[in-house]
Amino acid sequence: MTYDSVISDSHVILPQGIIEKNILIDEGKIVGFSNDVPACDHKINGNGLISVPGPIDTHVHYGVYSSIDKAAQTESHAAAIGGITTMMRMLRLGTSFKTTLEEQLEAASKNHYIDYAIHASVFNTQQIQEMQFCVDKGITSFKIYMNLGGDIGHVYMDMPPYSSELIASNVNVNDEIVKKTVEQASHLGCPVLVHAEDYESCACGISTAKEKNQDGLSAWSASRSPEFEAKAIKTVCSYGREYGCTIYFVHIGSEIALRQITEERKLGTKIFVETCPHYLTLSYENQDGYLAKVMPPIRTESDNIAVWNALSSNLINTVGTDHVANQLKLKLGGDNVWSALAGFPGIGTLVPILLSDGINKNRINLHQFIKFTSQNAAQIFGMFPQKGIISQGSDADITLLDLKKEKKVTNDMFGGFSDYIVYEGRNLRGWPVKTIVRGEPVVDEFNVVGKLGHGKLVPRHTQQYSNHF
Repeated sequence: MTYDSVISDSHVILPQGIIEKNILIDEGKIVGFSNDVPACDHKINGNGLISVPGPIDTHVHYGVYSSIDKAAQTESHAAAIGGITTMMRMLRLGTSFKTTLEEQLEAASKNHYIDYAIHASVFNTQQIQEMQFCVDKGITSFKIYMNLGGDIGHVYMDMPPYSSELIASNVNVNDEIVKKTVEQASHLGCPVLVHAEDYESCACGISTAKEKNQDGLSAWSASRSPEFEAKAIKTVCSYGREYGCTIYFVHIGSEIALRQITEERKLGTKIFVETCPHYLTLSYENQDGYLAKVMPPIRTESDNIAVWNALSSNLINTVGTDHVANQLKLKLGGDNVWSALAGFPGIGTLVPILLSDGINKNRINLHQFIKFTSQNAAQIFGMFPQKGIISQGSDADITLLDLKKEKKVTNDMFGGFSDYIVYEGRNLRGWPVKTIVRGEPVVDEFNVVGKLGHGKLVPRHTQQYSNHF
């Protein structure tokens, strides 16, 4: 038999440990392992490299500031160079799913280099009633924005495909919307992703800070206190317990929020937790200007340490980026922190930051790395064992890592829509050097070699989740 591809001589990371075997790939799947190199059409040299299950970025915003037909191209390009093999889009539609979802799916289907999946954001009662429709279309997770309502309910929705006009909207994700979304998600066997910030408290904090003419990332953090995160966490967890729904907290980055989650877990809430690289590496104490403005805000260096400790202790399940594909002309639209746009790009730097600041500084090990970047996400979001593991029968989504490679971060190396990156000039040690999606090489040494349109919507299943894998 002649195989399509063989990855030779790499160190292969499996859930049970490291093996020194060649990976056999055929028809997009991993079909076995061997000590020799059998006949194949394509040999991929992994000498000195580590093969890991293709990383899954659980949290990506694209299609907001450029339409999805273009954004899928640029952001999957950036993702692939960063070693990501599946990206999960935070879809935001202000109208009926039944009238606008299909065109989004169609435009996305032709324009990704890597595989992708979708979380549907829920903003109103009509969308709650249409959650089953989303499940029927392969979308089996839903997001609620507890930070959006009242005086701070402004949000940009995703553009219609093939358009170029920003879609501004005002929403009111009140407790009733949150409660009904959790109830319906539980009925459908789907997890609910939660942006946990109490919008009424945040509105008050922002108003007070503006009245005092405060500015800067420290003022932004103070106006959206982590106590407001804890309040929202407590509220939604009470609904989670009432309806038996799995709650997935996105972008957790403060010690106070982590502490509240620990308390809610003790009460029996089914909870998964995601953090982001910026909550591990950035604080308002070490950042100038407004580029690192994000919701929830980056906090203190003490909070960075707390998040690393939670990660190394396996109290956090996944690391996503909360990548926002925006540009400087929008990001810095005024002369203070209040007028700056929240969110920044980061999909290309997730893997190298975890390698450089995590693996190479002995904060996490390789076994934890594959759990945080791939295996846990695949299990939580109904993609396992198709994704998230190097195993016979699984998709041949494999990223090869060079833990010794040193390289400076520059925005232009990723080819995304954004014209800046918060990590510009930072030297990182440990990089992905080959990205393979369903057996097809997509990136080789920071050059995209894959075909546009190769990326497909990942089939997912619904299920009831446990707190532990």
